[in-house]
Amino acid sequence: MKRTILPIFLLAILTVCLPMVSLLFPAAAEFEPPNVGFSTSAVSDPFTTQPDLLQAESSPESQASETATEVMIYVQNAPDGTVLAVPVLDYMIGAVASEMPITWSDEALKAQGIAAHSYALYQRDHADTERLNGAWFSVDPARRQGYMSKEVLQSYWGDAFEANYQRLKELLEPLQDTVLLYNGEPAAACYHAISNGHTESSQLVWNEALPYLQGVDSSVDLSAEGYLETVEYTTQQMYDMLATQFAGIDLDKDPAEWFGESTLTPAGYVDTMQVGGIFIKGTQLRAALGLRSSCFSIALGENGFQVTTKGYGHGVGLSQCGAQAMAQQGSSYQDILSWYYPGTTLDTYTH
Repeated sequence: MKRTILPIFLLAILTVCLPMVSLLFPAAAEFEPPNVGFSTSAVSDPFTTQPDLLQAESSPESQASETATEVMIYVQNAPDGTVLAVPVLDYMIGAVASEMPITWSDEALKAQGIAAHSYALYQRDHADTERLNGAWFSVDPARRQGYMSKEVLQSYWGDAFEANYQRLKELLEPLQDTVLLYNGEPAAACYHAISNGHTESSQLVWNEALPYLQGVDSSVDLSAEGYLETVEYTTQQMYDMLATQFAGIDLDKDPAEWFGESTLTPAGYVDTMQVGGIFIKGTQLRAALGLRSSCFSIALGENGFQVTTKGYGHGVGLSQCGAQAMAQQGSSYQDILSWYYPGTTLDTYTH
C-alpha cells in the first residue's frame, strides 16, 4: 500500500509545481544574449585586408537591447566562434588599425573607418546571422583581420598604444554616426589593399551586382608598394594544387600545355582561364593557388611556374593604397568615398 501511495504523492507535487517553474524560466532561445568575449592573443600578421566573402543570404534576428549612447556591432571571433559585442567607436578604431598603417594620412584613415562601419551595418541587414550565432560577420583580431580589440592593440603597439589610440579616437569619434548610404540604407562598402589600376565589379567576384560597386579608375595604385609580385611553384607543387582543387582536370600532358587561353573582365582581372582542358574562374584559381589577386599571368620557366600578380585583394570597392594616395594629393575623406563608391551619399544614420 505504501509503495502505491508514494508515486501518487510525487505526481501530485509535480503537477502543481511544474507550471510555476515554467513561469520563472522562460524559453532560453528567445532571450539568450550572444556569447561575448574578447581575444587577448598577440598579433602576428602585418598588413591584411578585409575577407573576400560578401554574404547576403538572409536578414538577421533582432539583437540584444542597446542604449542610445552605446550601440554595439556584433562580430564573430573566427578562431573560436565566440561573438564579440563591440561599441561602434571601438569597432571603427579597431578596424582602421587592422587595415591601415597608423602612419597614413588622416583623410585615408577617416575614409577607412566610415567604410568599415558602413560595411558592418550592411552585413547586419543582409548576412546569415543564424549561421554566425548572432554575429554579422567574422573577424580575427589576433591575426589583424578585420578588427583588433584594445587588448590586441596594446600588445601590438606597446608603448605607443595610448598615443596611437588617442589619435584614431580624435579622428573617428566625430564620424561615428556618419554612414555611407545608398537609397537611404547602409552600403556594402567593401575594401581591399591594392587594385590592379582599376577596381572590379562586385558581380564578377560574388555574383551580386551593386550599382555603386561597378569599378572605377584607380591608376594611383600603379606606384603602390607591393603592386607587382611574382611567386614561383615547382611543377609538382602546381600539379598538386590544381589536381586536388578541380575535378575533371587533365594534367597528363606536357606542363607547357596545362594553361591555355584566358578571358579578362573589363577591369583586367582574369575572368576565366583554360586549365587542363576546362575553363576555371579567375577567382577560383586565385583561391586555389593562394594568389594576392585575380589579376595574374602564368609562365613556365626552367625551374617551374612563375605567377605574376598585379594588386592585392579582391579588387572591389575602396582601394586602401588608392585612398592613401588620394589623401596625400589633398583629397578629403568625402572625396575618397564618393570616388570609390559612386552614387552613395554620406549622412547621419540612426542605428
